[in-house]
Amino acid sequence: MRAISAALLAAAAAITATGAQAQTRQLRPDQQRYRALLKEMVETNTTVTTGSCTDLATKIAGHLKSAGFADSDITRFAVPEHPKDGGIVVVLPGSSKTLKPMLLLGHLDVVEAKRADWTRDPFAFIEEGGYFYGRGVADMKAMDAIWVDAFMRMKEEGYRPKRTIKLALTCGEETTWAFNGAQWLAANRPELIAAEFALNEGGGGDTDGKGKLIAQQLQVGEKAVQNYRLETTNPGGHSSVPVPDNAIYELAQALTRIQAHEFPVELNDTTRAYFTQTGTSRKDEVGAAMLAIVRNPGDKAAEAILNTDRGFHSMLRTTCVATLLEGGHANNALPQRAAANVNCRIFPGHGVEETQAKLVAVIGDPKVTVTLVPPVRPLAKTPPMDPKIIDPMTTLSARYFPGVPVVPAMATGATDGIFLQAIGIPTYGVPGSWYDPDGNGAHGLNERIEARGVYVGRDYLFDLIKAYAG
Repeated sequence: MRAISAALLAAAAAITATGAQAQTRQLRPDQQRYRALLKEMVETNTTVTTGSCTDLATKIAGHLKSAGFADSDITRFAVPEHPKDGGIVVVLPGSSKTLKPMLLLGHLDVVEAKRADWTRDPFAFIEEGGYFYGRGVADMKAMDAIWVDAFMRMKEEGYRPKRTIKLALTCGEETTWAFNGAQWLAANRPELIAAEFALNEGGGGDTDGKGKLIAQQLQVGEKAVQNYRLETTNPGGHSSVPVPDNAIYELAQALTRIQAHEFPVELNDTTRAYFTQTGTSRKDEVGAAMLAIVRNPGDKAAEAILNTDRGFHSMLRTTCVATLLEGGHANNALPQRAAANVNCRIFPGHGVEETQAKLVAVIGDPKVTVTLVPPVRPLAKTPPMDPKIIDPMTTLSARYFPGVPVVPAMATGATDGIFLQAIGIPTYGVPGSWYDPDGNGAHGLNERIEARGVYVGRDYLFDLIKAYAG
């Protein structure tokens, strides 16, 4: 039986390898090189526990030097306390003395992935059924590889842009307590990444889950993320003589009040544009509700319809949710302490202290303390809907994705763009590669991205960079 199983596995592997080779042969030479670069990136572990962004940054620097970049064009950075969390900044100088630089931003780190939970090895780059599989292919190594590949191609072509183009690939975006390279650059080397604007993750195409591209999103703004610790304490005692004052019960009541609380509906320029354009294109109840909420944010009937979609629900307000729980110290003792982490995604324009005060008011119990959990991120700022930025994206999109609308959207999560916004660099998530409605397994199991979408997105973004750079 073991011999038969081994033979079957070997045969399956041979079929998969043959299929991958056939797919590779159909690619243009430049696409084959890009695919090899993406494979290397995915197969370089960059998780915060066992991986190293520094190793991947070293490999990237080697590719850029081979393409013709000088050492003076490349800046490697890391701090002694976090030697594995290094990053890289690269500059392609422009000819204009008046145009300000543009910046391409990406993070090299990925979320943890356990081999036992995955169908495939998360750190093996696998192409199967028209998809690339592996940790980071969707978030966001496919885009990282597009940025690096674009720099290599431009250098090898002898392309000299009018506008200086900068590339910053950093570590720490996926883990709030880790060293964050984008934050460090903004605080310690702002001149290195100074730019008129930046292009980042957060945009991209939406499909209907059946292969049809229905929209291209342009991310304009994002929520701020902040964690809060809720804690209750009590003298405790023997569990055989319980008392009404119980740390676990008090914490549970506080969490129940947060669960029941809805932050009010809010709109800004980005979300108004999103709901207006998306609502106009939809001919259903949801589309009508989108238009109604734009006309009147207090329309409870429209809000109720939109709240049935968790993405729309989050886009309309600040959200706070319990994510971690701890409490008690023995099976036969009354709890002396209970605590929970509440993760908030804060609508632009509201501060972390303001949200903290709101949580205290919602809980309404002085026995429950609410404290900020470091790090405290900058206040979320929404970049302007600047035609100089928006128009090239929509013009190129019409060529690459005819009939597909480009819709501005606010990210309900958070990216490293928040650190650039804080130092005056408007940051936008670009259209390009597309994603399925289920999120493609990003941060979860069996992460994937459609190969065709990556190749088309790569060509689109290469032309977009040149459109901005001149």
